[in-house]
Amino acid sequence: MSPVLPYKISVLVFIENRAGELLLMLRAKQPNLGVWSPIGGKLEMATGESPFQCAVRETAEETGHHVREEDMHLFAMIAEKAYQGQTHWLMFLFRCKAPLDRLPADISEGSFKFFSRARINELPIPETDKAALWPIYDRYRERFVSLRADCTVSPIKITVEQITTGPDSAG
Repeated sequence: MSPVLPYKISVLVFIENRAGELLLMLRAKQPNLGVWSPIGGKLEMATGESPFQCAVRETAEETGHHVREEDMHLFAMIAEKAYQGQTHWLMFLFRCKAPLDRLPADISEGSFKFFSRARINELPIPETDKAALWPIYDRYRERFVSLRADCTVSPIKITVEQITTGPDSAG
């Protein structure tokens, strides 16, 4: 039986610099305190904010990088059951197509650094990011995939619900 937990909706935004390195934040707050993750945040549900609007807002708030909804490519939707035993999450993953020219200043949520994709695997990152998030980014960032992650079991059980095909869909 699934635990009765709050359900939250969030976005994660994957932003690169012109060298192809990815921007990560060393989180200064929970969730994910003390580990590296992409930028993002929760939807402002009281205002009816869409995931695209949230991705644009969070990008501007956290990095100062002002982009448009057209600059965002939604590449994944993940339903996480009982993340850290505390919350169910519905996450929308975006790849920002507008490169970031500079490292953002530190904010209350954390500090920033650019990393090569290979280097990210060596960083302290959340278990779900290692098991699902980065492999999803690697495989589907040009397409779209819908998944669910059962965090009540270890290792986390990932189920692919749907994949859109595209020009790079050989895998």
